[in-house]
Amino acid sequence: MFQRIALAATILATPAAALAQTEAKAEFALPELPYSVDALEPAISAATMELHHGKHHQAYVDNLNKALAEEGAPTGKSIEELVAAAGTYTPAIRNNAGGHWNHTFFWESMAPADQRGEMSEELSQAITEEFGSVEEFQAAFEKAGAARFGSGWVWLIVNGDNQLEITSTPNQDNPLMDVAETSGTPLLGNDVWEHAYYLTYQNRRPEYLAAWWDVVNWTKVSERFDATQTQ
Repeated sequence: MFQRIALAATILATPAAALAQTEAKAEFALPELPYSVDALEPAISAATMELHHGKHHQAYVDNLNKALAEEGAPTGKSIEELVAAAGTYTPAIRNNAGGHWNHTFFWESMAPADQRGEMSEELSQAITEEFGSVEEFQAAFEKAGAARFGSGWVWLIVNGDNQLEITSTPNQDNPLMDVAETSGTPLLGNDVWEHAYYLTYQNRRPEYLAAWWDVVNWTKVSERFDATQTQ
């Protein structure tokens, strides 16, 4: 069963073409946002998006390229390969590869109002079976995000038993990593680092977590779920 989940994880582990290394320089590049910086307002402000994408994500890309340029660093690895074996690499590679993958996944997990779609019937049914209702799932997801001490992420995954599960990771770790306490294929992930919300919500992380549902791209999340069920 886990082989099927692992295969799905591989399929989903490259959220955008921009994650691939360029052949010419063997570098990773910052992907463009799939929408304008003000497209997620008021839940996420344009100022937050400009800082989060243009500064923080760019820094992860730059620092990853710097770490990979050092002697003895792995060469020719895709971002999913770096993430999958994160525990075998230096902290600089682990943290910055995770930051690059996580943020690209995050941008694609959100969308403007006219592009978000609805949760598929299959995903809605699976969530209801696992958590009791969509509302109870959202409450549990928000609770897990609020409880993450310091900086990190909260995730909805399909685990090795092909079940939905909510988990969280510290710093820029994710459930695809070999160091993850709970492994699985991410369907949805929310960034709970302060830079993701502080300009608007200050220290009110629970308020940010509650508002975030207004920008979730349920079409994309449903596609990710479907992919785990067809492998």
